[in-house]
Formats: sequence, structure tokens, C-alpha cells
Amino acid sequence: MKFSLVLATRGRVVELQRFLDALERQTYRDFELVVVDQNPDDRLVRILTRPGIGFPIIHLRSEPGLSRARNLGLQFAQGDIVAFPDDDCWYSPDLIERVHDSFTCHSDAHGLTGRCIDSTGRNSSGRWDTTPGWITPFNLFKRCTSITIFLRHLVIERVGNFDETLGVGAQTPWGSGEDTDYIRRALTAGLMVFYSPAIHVYHENPSLRPDRTQLAGRLAYSRGFGRVLRKHHYPFWFVAYQLSRPPGGMLLALIRGRLVQVRYHALTSLGRFRGWAARMPARCSASKTNSKPEERILPPPRQSNQTTACNGADECE
Repeated sequence: MKFSLVLATRGRVVELQRFLDALERQTYRDFELVVVDQNPDDRLVRILTRPGIGFPIIHLRSEPGLSRARNLGLQFAQGDIVAFPDDDCWYSPDLIERVHDSFTCHSDAHGLTGRCIDSTGRNSSGRWDTTPGWITPFNLFKRCTSITIFLRHLVIERVGNFDETLGVGAQTPWGSGEDTDYIRRALTAGLMVFYSPAIHVYHENPSLRPDRTQLAGRLAYSRGFGRVLRKHHYPFWFVAYQLSRPPGGMLLALIRGRLVQVRYHALTSLGRFRGWAARMPARCSASKTNSKPEERILPPPRQSNQTTACNGADECE
């Protein structure tokens, strides 16, 4: 079982080096890294071509846009399992091995997701479900984030490209939602995705500093959430529930005197409503960007003979 890790990157070098170091420590070795470089310069060439890297790297170039970059990377992903790490996340040494074993346990699963945690082990970038189980349209938002998504290649063939109107750099108001949208489309296609909180990817929690960049990002991110609710025609009761949660958090933060969090929840509420209420834009066509990988050939990874059998339900979580 070969893994393809499709990683879009822009503006980060130190964080990307940390991810590369984490890959070097992986106990399961049958994987490739597809780097979609959206930088305007060659800042990544040195770290991607340094001697001694023990796994194949395909280095591509792309214009900005997270969904656009992932769509380009999918054209070159040859693995049986495809994942979408961020350039500022990192894996524990046994992460790919554990995902491999989970797919072995859940042979009927077309995809697997997990939760995101920070370096202290606390939930990061959201509140994640604590119990394992199959993903449905209504628990999707507590069981899915892009960096913890692992999909059999069959899903890519069935679902196709990411929606390029969604996600960071999409040049639309919808600054997120490309990941939940993709899994939602997989469910609509009749595919089955399993969630396991025991599978986790590291990503530091975003701070609540009241700077304009972060607040603008929060608004765009929340608009993307609302857009996914509208795009997939979620019932009004579910939309009302999702729209009512940020005001509740805002009120609680106000009682506690946490004014920064009040602004954070207010922008979340406003963004979700605007994303849901706005008219649907014309869908962007699939990326037609043609790119050739950088001329770099590394020895193939060591073939793994790891075939872990399931010894009870706990090991399959």
C-alpha cells in the first residue's frame, strides 16, 4: 500500500523542513511526497534537493490557491492512499503505519479521517468527536479536516477535483470548506469514510491575537463554512444550529470579559451567515494548469512488508 502525500506550500520554509524531518522518521516507508510550490522564488529548492532524503519528492509549481494546488498534485499522485498535509503540520513517527493498519482493519472504508492536535496533545483547529465511527453529512464537521484526510485512490477517481471556488487563495469570499466539501461529495457518491480519533496529525492552535490579518482570515474561513452548508442544501434546522453556535460562544466570552474572543465569535457568526446567504457563484472550472515535475529522481522507498492483522476493535480505532 503506497501513500501519496500532496502538500501545497507558500511562504514557509522552517515549517516545511519540520515536516520533511517527520517523514524521515516514519516507520512505514512506502510513500512519496508531492510538493506543490506556490512561492514566487526558489526558496524551497535547497531543502527539497538536499542529499540523503530517503523518500521520493515530486516538486511542482503552481499559481496561488490551495484547491488549485491540490488538484495539480492529484495529477501526479500515484499512491493507493492519498493525503493532504499542510506545510505547517507534522506527523508522529508511526502515523503512516497506523493509517495503513487502520485501512487494513477497515477494508470496507474508502477513506479515513482523524483529529488535529497541538504539541501538547490538545485539540487544535476545532472540537473533534471523541468516538470513532462512520462519517455522515451531519457529523462531518466534527470529524473532518484536510490534514487528517486519507483517501483510497478510488475516491479521487470517483469524486474528481477539489472545488476551486473554496479554500485559501481561491480569489472568492469562501476561504475554507474545500475539505468538508470533498468528503461530502464522496458521501453523495456512495463512498464510506471512517473517523478515528486515535489517528491524529499535529498542528499548532491558531492564536487569538486581535490583528487584522487573523480577523480577516477568520471571516473568510467562516464564509467558506456557510458556503458548504448552502452548496449541499443542508436542512434549515441544521443551518440554524450551526449559525446559532457562535453567538452562544460570543455571549459566554462577554460574560467572562474576554473581548478578543467576543470579536472572534462575532466574525465567525457573521461569516457563516454571509456564506450561507450569498448567491452561489458560477463554479470554477477544474484546474487546467500544466506543470512538469522538477528534474529530480530519488531512489524508490524501501518496500514495506508490514501487514498488521486486527486483534480486536481497539486496534481498529
